[in-house]
Amino acid sequence: MDSKSLEELFFQVLSSVLGSSRGTLGLEDQLMGGESPIDSFSLVEICVQLEDLAVEAGFEFDWTSDSAMSHSRSIFHSVESLQTEFLRQFLESIG
Repeated sequence: MDSKSLEELFFQVLSSVLGSSRGTLGLEDQLMGGESPIDSFSLVEICVQLEDLAVEAGFEFDWTSDSAMSHSRSIFHSVESLQTEFLRQFLESIG
């Protein structure tokens, strides 16, 4: 699997969790905090599905680190920051 395919699958995960009734998220949309259009349950569901996708792609996606939960450095700051971290972990795993 290449990074472009994985990026497409990343957005499929978001769409499947959010469904058409919640609309689509843009790269700059927040995933945590008062401005987030999704609830915490949906965010966890997204991460669990990303874990499954990572296993299929041959790597482990770590979304539970201390830095992930940090307000200033969180991978959950936006859709783009989560996507960037997901792809970074993939690329790191393939060397």
